[in-house]
This record gives sequence, C-alpha cells and structure tokens, in this order.
Amino acid sequence: MTEFPVFLRIPVADWVDGLVSWIVANLGSVLDAIGSVLLTVLLAIERLLLWIPWFVILVFVAFLAWYALRKWWAAPLMASFLLLIGTFGYWDLAMMTLALIIAAVLLSLAIGIPTGILMARSDGFARLLRPILDAMQTMPSFVYLIPALMFFGLGKVPAVFATVIYAVPPVIRLSNVGIRGVPASVVEAAQAFGATSRQILFEVQLPLAFPSIMVGVNQTTMMALAMVVIASMIGARGLGMEVLLAINRIEVGRGFEAGLSIVLLAILIDRITHAFASRQGHSQPGG
Repeated sequence: MTEFPVFLRIPVADWVDGLVSWIVANLGSVLDAIGSVLLTVLLAIERLLLWIPWFVILVFVAFLAWYALRKWWAAPLMASFLLLIGTFGYWDLAMMTLALIIAAVLLSLAIGIPTGILMARSDGFARLLRPILDAMQTMPSFVYLIPALMFFGLGKVPAVFATVIYAVPPVIRLSNVGIRGVPASVVEAAQAFGATSRQILFEVQLPLAFPSIMVGVNQTTMMALAMVVIASMIGARGLGMEVLLAINRIEVGRGFEAGLSIVLLAILIDRITHAFASRQGHSQPGG
C-alpha cells in the first residue's frame, strides 16, 4: 500500500525511445548531412585559428579590445589574458574552445535572430514559443547532452548541437524585445513615406533594435562558453576536457590552470562584446 501504484505509471521513456528509433531510421541521412556540415564548418574555423601565428592573434585581440572599449589599458590587459593562457601551455586547446564557441554562436545567431523577428511580428507565435524558451532556460544544462548524443553520437558535432540548444534562447528573446521596443511613431513615419514591410524591417526596426540584439549576442556567447566544460563530456576537445581530466585524476593544479584559462577567456569575450553592445546603444538617437 505504501508503494506508488504501477498502473498509474506513464511510459514516457518508451515513447521517447520509440520516437528516437523512428527519427534515426527515417531521418538518419538528414542527420548525417547536418552533422557533416557542422563538422566541416567547425574544423575550418579550428584550423584557421591554429594556423594563424599566436602573436598575430594577440595583436588582433589588442586592437579589438582598444576599438571596443576605447581605453588605453584595454589593449594590453586583454592581450595579456590570452598570453597568460598560452604560458599555461593551453594555447591550442584555447583555440579549439574558441572555434567551438564561434561555430555555436554563429549557428545560434542564424537560428535566433530570424526566430526573434518572427516572434516580434506574430503575437501568436510569441505566445507559443515563450514557454518553450522558458523551459530551455530553466532546464539543467546536462539534459542538453541527451538529444545531442541520441542524434549525433560522440564528438564535436553533438557538442556544438548541445551548445546551440543551451545558448540560443537569449538572442531570440532580445531580438524580439528589441524589435518590439522600436517606437510605433517611427514605424508609422516610415509607412507614411511609402516604405514596404521589408524596408521597415531592415532599414528601421533592425538598426534601432541592434543594441538589444548585441546584448543577446553577448549573453549567447557567454552561455556557449559556460557549456564548454559540459560539452567535453561528450567528446569535445579543448579547455573543458582539461578540466574534466583534472577532476577525474584529482590534479588540482592542472584543473586550476584550465579553469583559470576558461575564466580569462570568458572575461575577454564578455568585455569586448558588451562594449560593442554599449557603444551601439549610445550611438542610437536618444541613446
């Protein structure tokens, strides 16, 4: 009497297994094609970052930091963060991690910005998608490894896939908020001058919503970086793998160096992307 009745059990696991089996059997070629494209893009970015000399990347990061922050100390400080990662012996792993982040963020933006535009243009679609985004943002990040493993197995591709699922909600939300925040008077003025719906979107709404979208890019990038350690559990090489190995082998020093490298990379990316978002916000009329 104290045990939960068996007849009330809902066989969700069996349903999910059946759905996955059907998808793999009927859409396996589609998944293979998607995986092949993702892997090609990721490896191309990774090879490019590893091919570029380390000092060239340092100079580029220094220039980017100065241009974004417009402070004299930004260039040497941000470059020193990257240099410190190299002194730990993690330069190549940092570039692999950065390649994973870039690929995941590019894919997240390709999915997120158009989806945010659709949300802004359709209240019904927004109401449908909002609880899904809430679930995606509240679900434990480890859960995202499950669909990635089911469809793509182990390796870099499922790591990108899981990272995209985890990181895409902020850019969708903030694209939607940015476009909805464009003053109605501005849109009405564009309509009065005979602008088409497409012209209003690309020449009025998106430019004015750009600061909000850039904040979404910043948040998506940071969430992608936060997924790095977890993605290493399904075969993604990089700094996350070093943290995982250090934990498994109880190598505190190695784990500290790898963890500090991730923190430095996070600070560098966050400061630069946040500065770009802030500059765009101040450059808008009334900003």
